[in-house]
Amino acid sequence: MAEKILPATLFVSVLLVLSVDQASSDESDHRYRQGDQVPFYVNKVGPFHNPSETYRYFDLLYCLPVNAKEKRLSLGEVLNGDRLVSGPFPIEFLRERKSVPVCKKKLSKEDVAKFRAAVHEDYYYQMYVDDLPIWGFLGMVDKRQQRYYLFNHIHLNIYYNKDRVVEITSGLDTKTMVELTEDKEVDVEFLYTVEWKETDVPFEKRMAKYSQSSSLPRHLGIHWNSVTNSCMAVLLLAGFLAAILRILNNDSVKYANDEELAEDQEETGWKCIHGDVFRFPKHKSLLAACLGSGTQLLTLTVFIFMLALVGVFYPYNRGALLTALVVLYALTSGIAGYTATSFYCQLGGTNWVRNLLLTGCLFCGPLLLTFCFLNAVAVAYTATAALPPATIVVIALIWTLVSSPLLVLGGIIGKNSKAEFQAPCRTAENAREIPPLRWYRQTIPQMAIAGLLPFILIHTELYYIFASVWGHRIYTIYGILFIIFITLLIVTALITATLTHLQLAAEDHRWWWRSFLCGGSTGLFIYAYCFYYYYALTEMSGFMQTSFMFGYMACISFGCFLMLGTVGYLAALRFVRHVYGSIKCE
Repeated sequence: MAEKILPATLFVSVLLVLSVDQASSDESDHRYRQGDQVPFYVNKVGPFHNPSETYRYFDLLYCLPVNAKEKRLSLGEVLNGDRLVSGPFPIEFLRERKSVPVCKKKLSKEDVAKFRAAVHEDYYYQMYVDDLPIWGFLGMVDKRQQRYYLFNHIHLNIYYNKDRVVEITSGLDTKTMVELTEDKEVDVEFLYTVEWKETDVPFEKRMAKYSQSSSLPRHLGIHWNSVTNSCMAVLLLAGFLAAILRILNNDSVKYANDEELAEDQEETGWKCIHGDVFRFPKHKSLLAACLGSGTQLLTLTVFIFMLALVGVFYPYNRGALLTALVVLYALTSGIAGYTATSFYCQLGGTNWVRNLLLTGCLFCGPLLLTFCFLNAVAVAYTATAALPPATIVVIALIWTLVSSPLLVLGGIIGKNSKAEFQAPCRTAENAREIPPLRWYRQTIPQMAIAGLLPFILIHTELYYIFASVWGHRIYTIYGILFIIFITLLIVTALITATLTHLQLAAEDHRWWWRSFLCGGSTGLFIYAYCFYYYYALTEMSGFMQTSFMFGYMACISFGCFLMLGTVGYLAALRFVRHVYGSIKCE
């Protein structure tokens, strides 16, 4: 009963946190009367090709409002680098404005150089009107004449349905733009225009256009081809493994029924190592910690998909995904503690406290070190990716007051579970000598084989995910992504079980760590793909963007390694138990 209640409790808890988080960040019920102020916030600016390198909007010499107010942000919004401040001019419902001056600025040579560098690097700005996003470029470059221009007139077209804002588009006036080619002082007058237009689009569908880009027929065709290929691979691997199991079962039945044959015939292959196959591995505390962390990350991923499938992560629901990740990771820490300590004790471990500490630090440790370095880089760049001290304190409190106690509680429950490792064969006192293995049966080649096929199946979806996380593409096809995720788990399990059989057939009984490493090797391919994506498919540049991408992707790839390694190990364990449970072991 407890196992059924826990997932539902976690799911409801996260939904409540996200709903409260979203409610606290909204300052409007999205209904207005004529003349009412419509919430208008400016967010950030940055190079278009470096999505992680963003700065506050008013770091550039734009018109600062008299009573600028920072919007209260959720935890996820701050982690996402959002820094919303009230806009430089008012927007009133159904009241149009034509070329209204915002302010006049006299740009010094240094200011001109700063704007010119921003225009040269394709800086864009991001704003929000009634929680609807707006983008635009700061200026343009005439490459033929090598001239730089700054857009100083923003034109907003706001579409409304009765008393609600439904859509917004922005344009920039190229007739009034200011040239910034020369290093000299320039007088700039910033202007804005607001036009209101009626539309029949209902308020409930105002976010639909942001998700339609990923649902276009040509994109859907690519996604469904990826799904088809994944399903075919599952069927082929399942058929191959079923054939192996059938041969092994027939061999086991013949071996068990014909006692004279069993006594006279010399044992070879996988049968001759039945006294060693369940010999506990070296570094069992580390293996238990890896399995605990991997189980936690697998549970976390499943819950994230559940939230996505019920529509929590709609486009531009700012910070919802990051908030869910932080909260769910804290709430699932007990799963890591229970799994690691229970498995460690089953293997005869006694220092369960050290094992629990290792489990708690295995994933969080590298993540913390990476964050400290990257946050220092962001501080040096004065970028919005640098977290405020208050946010760091909040995360530390979540880890101290929620994650750590649950980890310890799960560890205590796992220690007291007193479950014994179920081995169908007794372990011999002396370990059997392992015969020399060919090069392709070594760990590294086996990991390459095990990781390559799952990676090939997911690389199409991986491109779209990268384009969303490290670019400006919107990804909303969570149903297809969930199917790909399930096939990834199945393929990882099948191929690991198959390679485990080949390893045992070579009389190599060291399958414990091998199965984990083979299952998790897809994470190494994912990290290798980062280099290809960065250098071949993007125009990213600069130390900050480079360090952010390869730093955080190292943590994500390591998480995938732990999660898929756990899946591979569990599949191999079930396979080995099934095979050796069907023969007579003396």
